[in-house]
Amino acid sequence: MSHVGVPRGMARMRRSLAFLTTGVLTLPVLAGCSSGDDGSAAGVVPQDIAVTGRDLVAVGGTVDWAIDSVPATLNAFQADADSSTTQITGALLPTLFPLDAKGRPQLNPDYLESAKVVETEPRQVVLYRLNQQVVWSDGREIGAPDFVAQWRALSGRDSAFWTARNAGYDRIEKIERGADDLEVRVTFAKPYADWRSLFSPLYPKEVTGSPNAFNDGARTTLKATAGPFRLRGVDKKTGEVTLVRNPRWWGSPAKLDSLVFRAVAPQDRTEALAAGKVDVADVDAAAAHRIAQAAGGKGVNGQPLAQGPGAATDPAAALRSWAAAHGSNAEQAAAARAAREKSRAAAEAYAAEQGGLSAYVVRKSLEPAYTQLALNGESGPLADDRVRRAVARALNRQELVDTVLGPLGLPARPLGSHLALAGQPAYKDSSDALGGQDTEEAQALLADAGWTPEGAVSKPDGTKAGSEAGKKGGKDAEKEKKSTGPAAGKAGSTDGKTGDAADRREPAPDDGLYIVGDDGRPGDGDPAGGAATHVLAPAPAAAFHSSALLRQAGYLSESGTSERIPSRVSAQDKRPGGAAGAYAPAGTAAPAPGADGRRGPLGKDGKPLTLRFVLPSGPGAEPLRSVGDKISAMLDTVGIRTEITKVSDESYFQDHIASGGYDLALYSWPATAYPATDDRPIFAKPVPATDGSLLVEQNYTRVGTDHIDQLFDQAVSELDEGTAQDLMKQADARIWAAAGSIPLYQRPQLVAANRKLVNVGAFGFGAPHYQDIGFKAPQAAGAPANEKKHVDEKLR
Repeated sequence: MSHVGVPRGMARMRRSLAFLTTGVLTLPVLAGCSSGDDGSAAGVVPQDIAVTGRDLVAVGGTVDWAIDSVPATLNAFQADADSSTTQITGALLPTLFPLDAKGRPQLNPDYLESAKVVETEPRQVVLYRLNQQVVWSDGREIGAPDFVAQWRALSGRDSAFWTARNAGYDRIEKIERGADDLEVRVTFAKPYADWRSLFSPLYPKEVTGSPNAFNDGARTTLKATAGPFRLRGVDKKTGEVTLVRNPRWWGSPAKLDSLVFRAVAPQDRTEALAAGKVDVADVDAAAAHRIAQAAGGKGVNGQPLAQGPGAATDPAAALRSWAAAHGSNAEQAAAARAAREKSRAAAEAYAAEQGGLSAYVVRKSLEPAYTQLALNGESGPLADDRVRRAVARALNRQELVDTVLGPLGLPARPLGSHLALAGQPAYKDSSDALGGQDTEEAQALLADAGWTPEGAVSKPDGTKAGSEAGKKGGKDAEKEKKSTGPAAGKAGSTDGKTGDAADRREPAPDDGLYIVGDDGRPGDGDPAGGAATHVLAPAPAAAFHSSALLRQAGYLSESGTSERIPSRVSAQDKRPGGAAGAYAPAGTAAPAPGADGRRGPLGKDGKPLTLRFVLPSGPGAEPLRSVGDKISAMLDTVGIRTEITKVSDESYFQDHIASGGYDLALYSWPATAYPATDDRPIFAKPVPATDGSLLVEQNYTRVGTDHIDQLFDQAVSELDEGTAQDLMKQADARIWAAAGSIPLYQRPQLVAANRKLVNVGAFGFGAPHYQDIGFKAPQAAGAPANEKKHVDEKLR
């Protein structure tokens, strides 16, 4: 499947990529409850892993598990680690607090007897009590030296260690042995709420003890492991990573003899499954439908499906084909017979594949990741928060969610939080801080920002309406008119002059450019010639809107208002259907729609309102593009045109998202149990660098506020969990109000698994228990009958 976003399982690693593993958007939201609901009140889609007791799992066998590629490194703390790294090390190394099915960290009894904060003054102290049996695969006991080595490597104090992150480790003051070798005492220089996130995975000191070992020694091998499996080898030529049962494992022994992670590209997985080359694989919706079809002739959600090549041929077409093949025109008859033979061969090959696919079952849940619409607020029209809010108010998020999750039979509700998924303790639907879909209010916000129908054809008169970032006059305006070419339109500039899509380079013919609204449909003409009404925008009211949004955000987060802002809210701001501040000032009329309900094109000083919408072009990204098309159509109804540009999956993130070369984009972030740590870089306010550029960390929308940063900083140092969660809910309400990103849905998770396999499939939030995965043991002859007789006797 094709997902654009940060690779799954990387929540504990630096979130420096945005899911662009071809396996994304197709499937993988559990969204929200109404405003005020928390995670405990929201339903959670359960895991689908064929849960089976260990006594019913056979001992022995090998499972081949498809991964995207052989990982470049087995060191999960290096920048080029990916989801395959996380998946493999999960079976090899200690995870002290794995997540449960609701995304909550839980103490792992295989490694810890206890772990808790034992002191808060004058310093926070966490005391770990290790399981008495813990030992590395080389026979050495796990202990404080391993904790110390990992802390020193990841603290950021020694630049010789090539680390991707040091969050949390940089707050540690010292680590020492406790009362005995099984106790590890960690003292923090500054309070750290997310201390459970540390030391997972835990590497042996042989890996983290020196820069050379850390940087190069764990890329293709591990000197010691401490999980139910140990590493046999990495073969990049064959694309295989082989694990075997660990004889020194002290916990429940692995049921499987070996576990082979095999590199299979997402587009090749249907063929690999049909050929029996893999037993477990993440798949997209198309492959899931085929597997369900092979099992019973129905789709993954029970709908009837076409049965392969030629299935859509109706009786009339079949008769015409037969007649052509047996007609008097020899040349035409030969061509028709060749076509019929080709179709027959394709049907036979398809049937053979279906036979192989019948050995699998699709297990489905919701992935711990969400897809968002990102709005680049660095420059151009979206630098004005009114335009960003107008984009958000134009969207019918429920329709977008239905497009992705509805056909799969998964719960389809829009996601209400940037920082948690439904079911997690920190979840609260704060979307009302921005407001729901309201076409008229979206149009009024645009008019207040100076984007009007007459602005698309009028010439500048020396002054420009809109945000401060877009205001120029006199010589500056004339200079901007004369600026053309790539230099004037370079994405990511910070001077506020070059952000409009009209200034950017003309896409190449193969860029897949399509301008929504530029198709001659009714409503696109001169508004004077139709039913539209000329509107003069009122004076800008950006300050009022910002304060009103913050006021609403404070109300939704139950924090009151800490900013010095006007206390008066007009009746217009209190209208139902959206939040205070999500409206244009009273009296701002929306231009009348055309005959088909669409608004005409909007503009300012003769420049049309056009946003560059970048989407991936890969074969697995069709669902993502479908969502993008719907978003473009929704924006078109309020007069916002979009230039849809399709780019290769390989360049989508680095060349467009990270560099800021877009106005609108769709990509995903993984969910986390530690939002104060993991999500802060995503929503941190960009700061200017010495060279004039922006330091954005992972905030690729370039939208942030000082108050949001302050709330994250408070939460990460707050040791009371309830208070920390409340701070995160307050931060989320303000992130909604800033309108830099619009969460859409939790991504679907579809996993094809051998029908005989148990305790494996769509894990959702939960971490796999690799030692429990295996093939279901055959039942003894007569067991079902005996069991039924026993039940009948109990009932009597």
